[in-house]
Amino acid sequence: MSHHDDTRPPLRPASTCIHGGQAADPSTGAVMPPISLATTYAQRSPGVHQGYDYTRGTNPTRYAFERCLARLEGSALTEKQDTSFGAFAFASGLAAIGAALDLLDSGDHVVAMDDLYGGTGRLFTRIRERSAGLRFSFVDLTDLEKVEEAITDRTKLIWVETPTNPTLKVADLAALAALGRSRGILTACDNTFATPLLQRPLEHGIDIVMHSITKYIGGHSDVLGGALVTDNAELAGRIRFLQFAGGAVLGPFDCYLALRGIKTLSVRMRQHCESALKVARFLEAHDKVQRVIYPGLASHPQHAIAARQMRFAGGPSGSGGGGGMITIFLEGGLAESRAFLEHVRLFTLAESLGGVESLIEHPAIMTHASVPPDRRRQLGIADNLVRISVGIEDTDDLIEDLEQALEAVKIGAAAGVS
Repeated sequence: MSHHDDTRPPLRPASTCIHGGQAADPSTGAVMPPISLATTYAQRSPGVHQGYDYTRGTNPTRYAFERCLARLEGSALTEKQDTSFGAFAFASGLAAIGAALDLLDSGDHVVAMDDLYGGTGRLFTRIRERSAGLRFSFVDLTDLEKVEEAITDRTKLIWVETPTNPTLKVADLAALAALGRSRGILTACDNTFATPLLQRPLEHGIDIVMHSITKYIGGHSDVLGGALVTDNAELAGRIRFLQFAGGAVLGPFDCYLALRGIKTLSVRMRQHCESALKVARFLEAHDKVQRVIYPGLASHPQHAIAARQMRFAGGPSGSGGGGGMITIFLEGGLAESRAFLEHVRLFTLAESLGGVESLIEHPAIMTHASVPPDRRRQLGIADNLVRISVGIEDTDDLIEDLEQALEAVKIGAAAGVS
């Protein structure tokens, strides 16, 4: 029996967050899908069952989450084309990226964004180069000429993050998708920072979308997960096999939490964007801040692309879609950064991002410590770079907290305290 209703007309994103791919449970009428913990399912006759046989391959709770995410990312695949409409949930974002790499053959070449989440680069270079014989070129994907130069006859995948982590570069997804298609190269986009509420890569022609569910989609800093989404039925079949045969699936309880989180994604992202723009403007005007990088500011190097490509879906027309992440360069160096980070009170000094609470961190020491120092220098991940994840608290409280922490740096610097 079908556990969803696709007879409705297409819904707008805020409604899709809540109803996408969903329907009341047919046996009980439960509005939220029950957590189905069973690992195996009774069969009436050998091979004859109700669509479920073994939970690694088939699980109703996982399907409910996957179907919602698929619809939110704009996949129109039907249940006949793919059971979960082209979305696949994995045990972590890195497990999802690993499955995407399993689409490739040993010796294949990948062109990847130079500024990447540290864990992605580590998986590429320290595991898959050795274990799978893959080759990676890291280039600035905001420069299409550099992408063209990096492509070889073994290039089978272009991997883009936009906005990037942590320097928030914005790449032109439609241009990269067109380039990939013209050369017969798969394109994949890590859409973690933007979420499907701000950016839908499939609509720009990208083949595969990746999410760290841990971040905005879960939204409450309490679930680890990842996902791949495609709107190509043939690709969906290949990823389904890799999810089942590779085995790094998201457990039912975590799928339940992720689905619970995704239902408020629209209201959360609206607040993240609204607050982040105000915070970014405040920081840009502060004399202790050397530079602010935020896609919603006119000062962002790719602001024009961001304005075209990242729009808040379901918000009032013209509403900003810059996201909830801000990167700043403080005046000074490590001592000033440390003082600033030690003095925040409302912001939590912690890794990760995308939760309801505001977080702040130092990439060179924390999230990007696995990136070699010379590489960090090339990318501009300096000792005075601080990454901010703006939560959904009262915006004025956030600004006041940053103000007092910056003031503490000023006083410390004036007193000659390192």
